[in-house]
Amino acid sequence: MDIEKVVLEGSRVRLEPLAEQHTAGLAAAIEDGELWRIPVTVVPHPNDLNKFFDAAEAAFRQQRELAFATIDKISGAIVGSTRFRCIEHAHKRLEIGFTFIAASRQRSYINTEAKYLMLRHAFEVWQCNRVELLTDVLNEKSRNAIARIGAQQEGILRSHMIMRDGRVRDSVLFSIVARDWPTIEAKLARQIQG
Repeated sequence: MDIEKVVLEGSRVRLEPLAEQHTAGLAAAIEDGELWRIPVTVVPHPNDLNKFFDAAEAAFRQQRELAFATIDKISGAIVGSTRFRCIEHAHKRLEIGFTFIAASRQRSYINTEAKYLMLRHAFEVWQCNRVELLTDVLNEKSRNAIARIGAQQEGILRSHMIMRDGRVRDSVLFSIVARDWPTIEAKLARQIQG
């Protein structure tokens, strides 16, 4: 698994490696729905994007993460961010997470195509054995979105994280493994084309 900054591009979505040039667009996406206020997510405040970028770059240098700006090719707007994280080279597994999308673009083609591009890269380029997706047990929208792409719920990680308000979060663990990918790839490709 050679973790390099690469653009992942589909018909309507482009994932560009996160860079300072994305600051204004990302701030606008976060402000669309005041995403930092949602208690079941971890989204930076628009004023804290410098720390967000610095942390992403440090994790990339350690070959543990690769963060992207999510771009709607139709409008040209930056509509969110997502990343490969918790990359385990020795075991060929990783997590797709730290994903957020502007409120006005949720439940659209954006998340489906972005996940398709990332999963395709993980399984077909990096030859991963396993991709994990985690979300707050209370985040019903996220749980439904992850299930819609075909990930399988495996269980609940109890007392997994401390949220910014001090709540101890249980996280739902989903996965897609290499043997699942051909079926999921075909399903997602149909959804994107439809």
